[in-house]
Amino acid sequence: MINGILGKKVGMTQIFDEKGLVVPVTIIEAGPCRVTQVRTKEKDGYEAVQVGFGETRRLNDPAQGHQKSLLRTEGQGNRTKTYGLKYLREFPEVEAATHEIGEEIKADIFKAGDIVDVTGTSKGKGFAGVVKRHHFRGGPKTHGQSDRLRAPGSIGSGTTPGRVVKGLRMAGHMGQERVTTQNLKIVRVDAEKNLVLIKGTVPGVNGGLVMIRKAVKAAK
Repeated sequence: MINGILGKKVGMTQIFDEKGLVVPVTIIEAGPCRVTQVRTKEKDGYEAVQVGFGETRRLNDPAQGHQKSLLRTEGQGNRTKTYGLKYLREFPEVEAATHEIGEEIKADIFKAGDIVDVTGTSKGKGFAGVVKRHHFRGGPKTHGQSDRLRAPGSIGSGTTPGRVVKGLRMAGHMGQERVTTQNLKIVRVDAEKNLVLIKGTVPGVNGGLVMIRKAVKAAK
């Protein structure tokens, strides 16, 4: 059985558990997803299942060819509209051959109490300095350095190596990166509405794509 699903972050709220305690949760519209490709070790060298989520009309010819058996058409004649799956992602699967193209995957693959990892794209925060972006302390205000409080300081040595090393933490674009939050607990699953309620926060903006997978580092 596939161990993950794609979904859309709806937003955050709070619910009461069986003990009457308030629990902050993130609501995710998980699926329904469709299997678009099955990769096997004999053909591709590894086993995985590719699934698609969300509808779109903006598909180029290669994408339409890849999803030709899953396309949905509306209208007639010159007013024909073709819809395909917007997002495609792969999930490693040991028994990939047990799945078939077109198979529907819903939120009921999870249940309350499951521990999962959630991957999404973090919120973009634009250009940021080193204090906000990398939590630098900044320089002292003493000895005539009244304007050095939020400055990065020295960015390299002189003769050796005589250059700024690659990957040095500096000011720049903050956020909008692939982020995975591990070991989150599923509080509730509404299989009819394809909703999964996860305790705590998950990466990304409301309406953003998220990927839910069974946790790989969960305590046994």
